Amino acid sequence: MTRKLRFAALGIDHRHIFGMAANMQAAGAEFAGWWTEGTPEPLEGFQKRFPEVPRLGSVEEVLALEDVDLILISAIPRDRAALAIAAMEAGKDVMVDKPGCTTLAQLDEIQEAVARTGRIWTIDFSERFEVPSVTRAAHLVREGVIGKVVQTVGLGPHRLNRATRPDWFFEREAYGGILTDIASHQIDQFLYFTGSEDAEIAMASVGNYANPADPGLQDFGELALRSDRGHGYIRVDWYTPDGLPTWGDGRLTILGTEGYIELRKYVDVGGAEGTDHVILVNGEICEKIACPDEDLPYFAALIRDIRERTETAMPQAHAFTVMRLALTAQAMAEERGQ
Repeated sequence: MTRKLRFAALGIDHRHIFGMAANMQAAGAEFAGWWTEGTPEPLEGFQKRFPEVPRLGSVEEVLALEDVDLILISAIPRDRAALAIAAMEAGKDVMVDKPGCTTLAQLDEIQEAVARTGRIWTIDFSERFEVPSVTRAAHLVREGVIGKVVQTVGLGPHRLNRATRPDWFFEREAYGGILTDIASHQIDQFLYFTGSEDAEIAMASVGNYANPADPGLQDFGELALRSDRGHGYIRVDWYTPDGLPTWGDGRLTILGTEGYIELRKYVDVGGAEGTDHVILVNGEICEKIACPDEDLPYFAALIRDIRERTETAMPQAHAFTVMRLALTAQAMAEERGQ
């Protein structure tokens, strides 16, 4: 393939489509067209960001575009698996918003489709792939400045923003549960930074403590996991208070045998202004590094993978493993009861 890579979108029900599409364009790809059902909340903002990109009439019309190589999917989570399988069967590679699917049965169907079609199914874990401070932390870990990584602690608080949420946001079957949804980010980061190919869920719990009128919503979740390479703890919630100047104080701590790194991704409460602060402490260094201008290599790497049929942006097995672990943790938590 020597021409510019072209992509299209199916479903813009979540605002993550903004970053997915914009970062593909920044990496040199061309946005050819999109389709979505009805008028989801992100529609107005999407059209302001991509005013020249045509809206097509159906899923079938999008998939019939012969010169489109990649399909982006940010539909209602329960619908993402079926759209991804249809895209792969039409000869397209797929980048899906997290969560990539909402049931283990869907995951099995996706894995079978990947094996059958030879297409790429990748998940844009935006809390890693769209965060410059994670790029810097990855460089530091590879350089060995904190020794061997033995644990990650990932915190994923979010603001509820009730007034802007669609009905499906409050339906357990539609979004998949809080661990399937939000915690898939932190599971991805655990596997990546510990270098683990797989893990086991040691503990998982979910609850609804602040929104009793919405029984389908889970507003708190936690889990612990371990592998042959390290340990992890994850907490996610919908409790971000209005006083915080952003949607969530997302943090990641990476503990090594010779030091630690803390990422204050979106805000540094009581500290420096801006985003993407990395705190590094080891035997010689104790400093805070501002790194909002680090690159975001996932998107360019995915273009290369599509051209060369490689797996540099994300190993295919990694995407499957993250979702299997998230879905397993979700089931474990719900079996215990809220």
